[in-house]
Amino acid sequence: MKTTALILVASAAVATAFSPSSMKMSVEGVSARREFLKTVGTAGVASVAGVAFPIVASAEVEVPSQVTEYDFPTDWGLSFDYAADAAKVRSHMVTATGLGKGANKMEDFGKNMKKEMVDFVSYYRRFPKIAGKPSFSTLYTSINVLAGHYTSYGFKYPLPEKRRKRLYQEYAEIDKSLKRGR
Repeated sequence: MKTTALILVASAAVATAFSPSSMKMSVEGVSARREFLKTVGTAGVASVAGVAFPIVASAEVEVPSQVTEYDFPTDWGLSFDYAADAAKVRSHMVTATGLGKGANKMEDFGKNMKKEMVDFVSYYRRFPKIAGKPSFSTLYTSINVLAGHYTSYGFKYPLPEKRRKRLYQEYAEIDKSLKRGR
């Protein structure tokens, strides 16, 4: 609702700013320029407000607290079925994102996770029909974030809260896309 109202206000401001009736020329050139700048300025402020204060489209995702005890997965690797592999990689990434400092086998988990992410991207990005799917592109983005964390900080350090929140939002989008077969 707010988005629609903002778009309508911005559209109206732009339309009135550039309509012929608002560009009436007065006898004095200075006042004509002032009127023009006033109308264009109004449209500019409305446009910048829409860009500077975007309305978040994604729903708020609850970020679970970090854990140190978990079930270490034994199903690492690809099965070469995209839907199953994407769900498995997402599941492992959710676990990796939730690990706290001092978690059991955290370094082994991170090494296996990074190998699985690299294998997944290396294999599936070669297929245009899969690489064009929304679930793949969002998963690819998440993989880059998690792999970048591992590269910069190593496998022993948990993800910061801000990064975890972003990843959990992306995981929710991936899950929705996979359920739709996209």
